[in-house]
Amino acid sequence: MKTLALDLGTSSVRGLVLDDALALPVALARRRIEVTADDEGAGTLDARHYLACLIECLDELHGQGRLDGVELVAVSGQWHSVVALGADDEPLGPVLTWLDTRPEPSAATVGPADPAAFHQRTGTWWHRCYWSVRLPWLRARAGGRVSRFTGLVEYVLGQLLAEVPMSMSQASGTGLLDLHTLHWDPEAIALAGSDGTDLPELAPRDWHGGLRVEYGRRWPALAGARWAPPLGDGAASNVGSGCVDPTRAAVTVGTSSAVRLMQRMSTPAESTVLPHRLWRYRVDHDHVVTGVAYSSGGNLFAWANRELRLPTGRALEEALALLPPDGGRPAGVRFGGDRPPGVRPAGLGELRGLGFGTTAVEMLAGLMYGVCEQIVDDLVVLESTVGRPVEVVLGGGATAASTWWRQAFAAVLAPRPVRFARHPEIGATGAALVATGRIADAAAVADIGRTDDQDQATSA
Repeated sequence: MKTLALDLGTSSVRGLVLDDALALPVALARRRIEVTADDEGAGTLDARHYLACLIECLDELHGQGRLDGVELVAVSGQWHSVVALGADDEPLGPVLTWLDTRPEPSAATVGPADPAAFHQRTGTWWHRCYWSVRLPWLRARAGGRVSRFTGLVEYVLGQLLAEVPMSMSQASGTGLLDLHTLHWDPEAIALAGSDGTDLPELAPRDWHGGLRVEYGRRWPALAGARWAPPLGDGAASNVGSGCVDPTRAAVTVGTSSAVRLMQRMSTPAESTVLPHRLWRYRVDHDHVVTGVAYSSGGNLFAWANRELRLPTGRALEEALALLPPDGGRPAGVRFGGDRPPGVRPAGLGELRGLGFGTTAVEMLAGLMYGVCEQIVDDLVVLESTVGRPVEVVLGGGATAASTWWRQAFAAVLAPRPVRFARHPEIGATGAALVATGRIADAAAVADIGRTDDQDQATSA
């Protein structure tokens, strides 16, 4: 069976056609996405342009005949985004992404009655990243014109499909879902200033979607395909990295970075106490991921590449290879501010210890090493939830592109085994594994059995 896997990310939209083995893509179409970001904390996307990019990807695959035989469409999509829609269901402004740090509660608003209980129920905090703070902030700026709110993934798919309720995975990323009852949390939606009528409908366990008639005509090969409930990108990346049980933590570096463990949690009885520092989101009705996310990751590499006149390709990797993992300049990597529960704003990045002899590669190495260091303490907290050290599996496009970065992670996270998921598209593939009911095959598909970074360093 052929599967179309869509990766609706922050920096790109990708469509991948996968065969039954879910190994290397049979075909790939990609469009880059520009995020509007500034030092005031903005981090927004244009929803209509994003939809146009997805349509272009599907048109490209259709024109090549690559969609023929596709029976299932799986989706990995960014968590936490939100856009306000008017009465015509069109956006009233740009989409707020996870990167946007501007929303703040009004001075008159009081938070959860019991913050610790709120955290255990929703897996989140009363924080600018979540809809409990974002919806009132957006509503105040729309001047009473808001008809309803939705995520970017739901807006885009809502234009293509006959119906698109919000999946449990995407709903958990809003911060409004009770992870145990799988309904909107009454206190959370009250904080958001909502009675529930302006929120998306929640998808039942057996939901599958289908294309609208007009798009079925445009892409006839997809007219009868089933669309699976979208997964949050972090959840999909864990599965695609082969980290589907508490023995392995996924450290993913894409645009941003994160460390996560996946566990089974179908019922409240399977729940474990959630430490204050960690969030918890749904993968599906039966599984959760627990972890910490950071605003800095591959976006730091992109910034340095744009601003520091770095060498390119093999020349850059050879220059990095001359440096030990800690051989760069000390760096503060909070260029984009804190992800929850932290509250520090964007614009706090720094490079220290610079001299006239400092090279651009040394500055880059300091930033890359800083991304590694930010994970260490949080990984210890994450391990406390399972009572033992874990193996770490690196994944994501940023680590795939740099042997030096993988070796730096191995050095920082020692003595834990640090391995590397070689599959190039962990998000899309993870979504496909869940959609096809093959979570148990994740480790084999990720190809992590032979990829210990220390061994790789020796043979490089």
